[in-house]
Amino acid sequence: MSWVIEILCQEHRNIEKLLCILERELNVFARGERPNYELVLAVIDYFKDYPDTCHHPKEDMIFERLKLRDANAVATIGDLGAEHREGARRLRRVGQIVEAVLNDQDLVRQIVYDTIRDFIDHERRHMAMEERLVFPAALKALRPADWAEIALKLADRHDPLSHPNVEEKFATLRRSILESEGEAERLRHPTAPS
Repeated sequence: MSWVIEILCQEHRNIEKLLCILERELNVFARGERPNYELVLAVIDYFKDYPDTCHHPKEDMIFERLKLRDANAVATIGDLGAEHREGARRLRRVGQIVEAVLNDQDLVRQIVYDTIRDFIDHERRHMAMEERLVFPAALKALRPADWAEIALKLADRHDPLSHPNVEEKFATLRRSILESEGEAERLRHPTAPS
């Protein structure tokens, strides 16, 4: 497997962890309890920045090379860029609805739940499609020269002079979100004293 695909799969696992956190907070909301909105907003902020800054550019490079190598695979996959834009649109809607809740606007609880649930489900379907269709097609069709060109572009993209510590910024934010979720869970479900 190409190391770029391995990185993308690891990023998908990291994204899934954050989707799980968002889902747990959504379940708290569904029970009529107050979710940790600071944590929800941190996850939303992560999704606002990370995919378009770090993740999607890697996928886009692969997809552009795939267009040159396997038109049939690309036709089966569809418009990956449109998928990414749709995810961003859904995320904006989640951000708006969470802000509305925090501003005490009258909202039907089911609409809040459905909007966030829709975002989570869409992201999971999207990642599954990439891992089921895009990545295998790329591994099959792309040539060593394609992977070398992608690697070169990625090396340029991570030039510290042009994008200082972008990946580290998001890794730190991911860790912070995961630690906050652990703390929130401990506060919600303290263990009984022995």
